[in-house]
Amino acid sequence: MIQESYKVRKLENKKEIKVEVPGSKSITNRALLLAALSDKKCLLKGVLFSDDSRAFLDCLQKLGFQVEIREEKREVLLQGMGGVIPNSRASVNVRSAGTAARFLTVMLALAGGEYEMNASSQMCKRPMEPLLTILQQAGVQITYRGEEGHFPFVMKSVNVTWKEVSIDTKISSQFASALLMSGVLLEEGLLVKMAGDRTEGSYIKMTLSMMEQFGIFACKDGNEVKVPGKCSFGVEEYQIEPDVSGASYFYAMAPLLKTNVIVKNVHRKSLQGDIKFVELLGQMGCSLAETEEGLWVKGSNLECYPGLTVSMKDFSDQTMTMAAIAPFATGKTIIQNVGHIRFQESDRISAIVTELNRMGIECREMPEEDGICIEPVEAEQIKEVATQTYEDHRMAMAFTLIGLKTGKISILNPDCCRKTFENYFEVIDSLYEDI
Repeated sequence: MIQESYKVRKLENKKEIKVEVPGSKSITNRALLLAALSDKKCLLKGVLFSDDSRAFLDCLQKLGFQVEIREEKREVLLQGMGGVIPNSRASVNVRSAGTAARFLTVMLALAGGEYEMNASSQMCKRPMEPLLTILQQAGVQITYRGEEGHFPFVMKSVNVTWKEVSIDTKISSQFASALLMSGVLLEEGLLVKMAGDRTEGSYIKMTLSMMEQFGIFACKDGNEVKVPGKCSFGVEEYQIEPDVSGASYFYAMAPLLKTNVIVKNVHRKSLQGDIKFVELLGQMGCSLAETEEGLWVKGSNLECYPGLTVSMKDFSDQTMTMAAIAPFATGKTIIQNVGHIRFQESDRISAIVTELNRMGIECREMPEEDGICIEPVEAEQIKEVATQTYEDHRMAMAFTLIGLKTGKISILNPDCCRKTFENYFEVIDSLYEDI
């Protein structure tokens, strides 16, 4: 049943929060691609099952890959085909999954064949032009079925003979990650030259680390990466980390609600860039403790926490989380270097500014900082608001935090969380138990 809104109740006197979150979307979808490209049968454990990962799995099945889905066990058994796409002609739909859109487009272009590429109306608005343009320059034929540079389109390619490619990471680092992982399909490999301000970003590092875990040993020299040509690689089993992005909404409750939070199996050595948000909570006065069960963030001894000026370029998915706790700091918060989030599931800059101001929180864009400024406010001054989520899962999850603090917020279209964390509000409901 579609839920139109979720009323967030105020959460008080919660001494300890202990939760479990799904697997990482970013790691799940990279692992699916690498396992499909490999020449081994791979058991993926801890898989995230959400709208995005199901879209990726559905595409792999439409392409003819042998995929055994064990959702109750959070497992997928996938037979790699050594760079061969079983169905050289197919129609796939990536739905709203940006990773599937970018990763599969490059894989299919370099492997060769003819493919009809479809997507949701939301994904059809998101940028693809830089990636599609360089594929066309390599000889890939693309026929658009709608707006040029966007989904949907038909793609046909035979014997792409790239040796090197240049890609700007400014709009999306997924473009570079797609080229890095699928570069192994080419006989002589691929030299990927990266430009822009995220060439050393957390998602690029994650991609290269996972490639190495699967047995692809790329050579990085500054902003250039040489991916080896066709080779034997793969693993028989791969454990996917819990989603640190999803965990961060709960960790943010530590300073906000003055409580202690542990998310099971999340650790500081995570591959995921959003672990930097947890370190940021340390700067705000929380104490961090690594345990076998998971990382503790302790905010129970805090009387208050400061506003900060912080660049969130490398963990920008948490911009909305920071924006949700910033109004209750003792000073203003400036979030820098996040202009690229305008081009994600929603125009996230505009969405944050609009919704915070509707609540009575002063928030404004700061073009000179490529970000936003949020002024502090007393919780009692927050207005009763039904928050628009713009079909954006991160808006829904992050702005729930303001409701937990004040009891004045409803979340419209909470089902948009199905994109990455489909039982998010069930976990939120569980927080009210045993108070």
